[in-house]
Amino acid sequence: MIYTTTETIPVREIESVLGVVTGSVVQSKHVGRDIMAGLKSIVGGELKGYTEMLMEARAVATERLIAEADKLGADAIVGVRYTTSSVTDAASEIMAFGTAVKLK
Repeated sequence: MIYTTTETIPVREIESVLGVVTGSVVQSKHVGRDIMAGLKSIVGGELKGYTEMLMEARAVATERLIAEADKLGADAIVGVRYTTSSVTDAASEIMAFGTAVKLK
């Protein structure tokens, strides 16, 4: 499956638009990560535990996005975007969305 943030795919023509597809995951924080993040905030720097958590969540959201496009018979997904939002103090949602298309 081709997926891209661009609205077109070089040297390919979009035959038809199949619709908007999404993939999301709600990821909760791990108490150990919270403790380490609290300590890290004192001295500054990257919160690697959270970075890893968000990378994993983004990968899951992308897999679900592709699976939804596959169900529609898509060849590609264009205009892919990612958003994040806080669901609770202890959990965040990562959502991937784009337009499933059929290519010529």
